[in-house]
Amino acid sequence: MTGKQHLTLGFSPCPNDTFIFDAMVNGLVDTHGITFNYVMEDVATLNAWAEKGKLDITKLSYSTFLNTAHEYALLHSGSALGEGVGPLLISKKELNLADINNFRIAIPGFNTTANLLLTLAFPEAKNKTERIFSDIEGAVLNDRFDAGLVIHEGRFTYQAKGLRKLIDLGDWWEQTAKAAIPLGGIVMRRNFDPALIAVVDGILKESLAYSWKRHPELSPFITENAQEMEESVMRQHIGLYVNDYTTDLGVKGRNAIQTLFEKANNAGLLKTGMPENIFY
Repeated sequence: MTGKQHLTLGFSPCPNDTFIFDAMVNGLVDTHGITFNYVMEDVATLNAWAEKGKLDITKLSYSTFLNTAHEYALLHSGSALGEGVGPLLISKKELNLADINNFRIAIPGFNTTANLLLTLAFPEAKNKTERIFSDIEGAVLNDRFDAGLVIHEGRFTYQAKGLRKLIDLGDWWEQTAKAAIPLGGIVMRRNFDPALIAVVDGILKESLAYSWKRHPELSPFITENAQEMEESVMRQHIGLYVNDYTTDLGVKGRNAIQTLFEKANNAGLLKTGMPENIFY
């Protein structure tokens, strides 16, 4: 590949993302003449931008990728697929899931993987209201909702607050798909030559390998962008979301994503139908 190429790139300041992109954007690996003009934003902003096709390359949630796959192709490197980290549907009282269609449910956002899994598992449970994820437990305890969809630390704190688990939607997905939960991926606009996309995919894989070589050392690019997070927490974050699937999705990872698309399509959640190919 010859000549200069300037590409826009978006990812979050979270340690798992900066760990992946550090060497790539800071010239620590061969970029084959490509300059990456990057911005760091929260994933919600990146998702909104992806829906508008704002960036050439971007991190996004798989819940957003479902309806942007006609514009963006998924790279084989850089994805976050999780195991044992799915959302929990919790309640204050003992409830029968057979009645879930009548539940008032607090969710951490309509455009989240958590809500996507809830929708796939219970497509007729539609009485949902968005709440900040950290407020959901309190809202259920105060009887403003019958049930709440908790993520992040809520997975570990709900019992101490007197709440009960109705279903682990991560377990539901893993048993249904026989695979990890697709959380977030790296995509590139389809209007680029597939050969160029393949080069970027290779650079991304080399960037990740560079960070693993220096691990557990954390570069200033990671620590400075993580702001007030302690280094031990940064390493936990990386350990949780950067795994074998991140280096390369492989057959199991690709099958998990294909299954996600098929289930979403069957549930009528794809606005533009199934793409011919998720990848480039």
